[in-house]
Amino acid sequence: MAYYIDIFSPETHQRFGASDMSFSGFRERQRGVAAQMQPGDKLICYVTKLSRWVGVLTVKEPYYVDATPFFHDVDDPFIIRFKVNADVWLPFENSLPMHSPFVWEGLSFTKGTSHTQHTWTAMVRGSLRKLEDVDGHFLEKALLEQKTNPRSYPLSEDERKKLQVLTVKTHDSKEVVVSVPVKGEGTDASPVPEQETRESIRVQAALARMGERMGFRIWLPKNDRKKVTEHWTPEKDSLLSSLPMNYNDTTLKTIENIDVIWVRGGSIVRAFEVEHTTAVYSGILRMADLMALQPNLKIEAHIVAPADRREKVLMEITRPVFAMLQSGPLAETCTFVPYEAVEELSKVKLLEHMSDSVIEEFEEYAEETA
Repeated sequence: MAYYIDIFSPETHQRFGASDMSFSGFRERQRGVAAQMQPGDKLICYVTKLSRWVGVLTVKEPYYVDATPFFHDVDDPFIIRFKVNADVWLPFENSLPMHSPFVWEGLSFTKGTSHTQHTWTAMVRGSLRKLEDVDGHFLEKALLEQKTNPRSYPLSEDERKKLQVLTVKTHDSKEVVVSVPVKGEGTDASPVPEQETRESIRVQAALARMGERMGFRIWLPKNDRKKVTEHWTPEKDSLLSSLPMNYNDTTLKTIENIDVIWVRGGSIVRAFEVEHTTAVYSGILRMADLMALQPNLKIEAHIVAPADRREKVLMEITRPVFAMLQSGPLAETCTFVPYEAVEELSKVKLLEHMSDSVIEEFEEYAEETA
């Protein structure tokens, strides 16, 4: 038996709890991990925004594919599904807060660390990440105890605000969850500390080096090249001097300003915006501009930022304006990748022999799973 994390948003938690709780679903990109899972494996359920553990599901049989809308009204992305038995399913007020001393000191990836550190979020950035047996056993036991002898963990005012769900309907009548920041949030226009600027340049260089190692040619904005190449020495012809693409001038100018692009042939494969400002606006806007200008352009887009800005990035991606793009909501095509993941990936010895899809193990969608 193995333990895996199953991540829910507050919205999909509500949908699952109101159903017969007979199956859980995951994205197509998680099919590989799903294929390795066995009947009897446990899904330990975690709710984003609230950072709480809410349930234990037991896998009953191998996965199946079903696109019938359930977790979303239309175009449900969670088509890789498992029939499950809900051993534990807790209301929010009885769910276990990640930051409660009992949970924090009981898990191997948080024990002894400060609550201000964010390295632990690597474990909950996506569904079907495998838990160490000791952590899975601890959480299963704790959640079963909560089911039998529930202890109350009332939601704070801040947590209640996070549960206020706002939706808009897109041009194709699809209902999408959005966020509307409170006035004054994220408007910090103070100068960026030089240390943070230097760190963002190092991250740009690491992304460029990773792409080069996996066989891509690299595009960097011309104004950044001198600074980035102080940390990365390109091999012959790997750094593009011009983009081999046939777009109009407006599109090309937008693309040319994206922080790092991995190119194969005449196509963009992945694009990265490295956000080192508190407001985290510029890179997200540039990605949205690109999707608006070229709605049929199919690329993998990523916002790369420090782990402690995760919630801010994901909130901005889900603003109403980004939900109305002709190509579809930005939250469905643009993901968050923490600086720490880039650092971890850059140290992989056999990166040259890997597909760029390895990024998918470290990215996070605004709404990951159900």
